[in-house]
Amino acid sequence: MPKRILQGVVVSDKNAKTVVVEVERRYTHPLLKKTVRRSKKYHAHDEGNAFKVGDLVSIEESRPISKNKRWVVVGEPKP
Repeated sequence: MPKRILQGVVVSDKNAKTVVVEVERRYTHPLLKKTVRRSKKYHAHDEGNAFKVGDLVSIEESRPISKNKRWVVVGEPKP
């Protein structure tokens, strides 16, 4: 089964080797037919502490790394 990949913005980098990524999804409300924005925060593993607040990152599903971390940041930070 392929691993899910989500895209979001780093909102916190205070923890060691961890970033908090906010992922926003948009969908049409079934009754009101209006576009609704919903966001969710994911704790993701960042081995080199390379990503900072405001960076746009992709995160990939992985095995559980700690109590809250089930995602890993994919790629390198853009200079």
